[in-house]
Amino acid sequence: MMIKKYLIVLLFMSFPLLTSAQITDFEAHVYKDANGNELNYRLLKPADYDSTKSYPLVLFLHGAGERGDDNYSQLKWGAAHFADPTFREEYPAFVVAPQVPKDSSWASLSGIRDTTTFTAPMGDTPTQPMQLTIELLEKIQEQYAINSNRLYVTGISMGGFGTFDLIERFPRKFAAAAPICGGGDITRAFLLNDMPVWVFHGAQDNAVDVRYSRAMVDAIQMAGGKPGFTEYPDAGHVKAWVYAYRNPRLYEWMFSKELSSNN
Repeated sequence: MMIKKYLIVLLFMSFPLLTSAQITDFEAHVYKDANGNELNYRLLKPADYDSTKSYPLVLFLHGAGERGDDNYSQLKWGAAHFADPTFREEYPAFVVAPQVPKDSSWASLSGIRDTTTFTAPMGDTPTQPMQLTIELLEKIQEQYAINSNRLYVTGISMGGFGTFDLIERFPRKFAAAAPICGGGDITRAFLLNDMPVWVFHGAQDNAVDVRYSRAMVDAIQMAGGKPGFTEYPDAGHVKAWVYAYRNPRLYEWMFSKELSSNN
């Protein structure tokens, strides 16, 4: 029997309250594909962008409550931390925050979530918002000086499922991933055995059972991987990502990762 190692860490980082000006540093854009399908997104550029340099990029996937067409709600939770001036000085990076339309989702689930094995079976093809997001990342990399070996992805709740969906489809695309309060397809966890993944969840989560994260962590470990796992014993659904994004070690860890040139 495999010994479960659940890392429980409560570390906090105090960010100043963000002004509306800082939040609107995320420029509003709309990506449109060749067929006319559209995806709203916000883009935060490095404060002192220099096209002669190369920058990392963070993809942020919001939760179900932030779906819509206002191209603003996706900044409600988590993403705003990246707009803090102190953070931007320490970690100059592009941050992309797309928005899923109402009644759609990030993850393509081939069936309902399995509450026996706590897996989220993955469909053969991405959802339309996820496909558009994949295309958007390619477009942004063509437009700006971005280090393709330093792409990162993180997401909360529905975005946590989306994060697992994305890295299981493209296990060699992202240098690191931080899914929060999500879950994935444990049958494909072996694809992540070499990928830096740090999973976060609250033990008191009544919206997404913590066993979804535990199942993915166990499956990756069984495949030979070494994922990080922070389970907050007293946190529910929202507090888990509040705690996670206030953890300075998350960013130290994330921005230290880089794909090898062979990938």
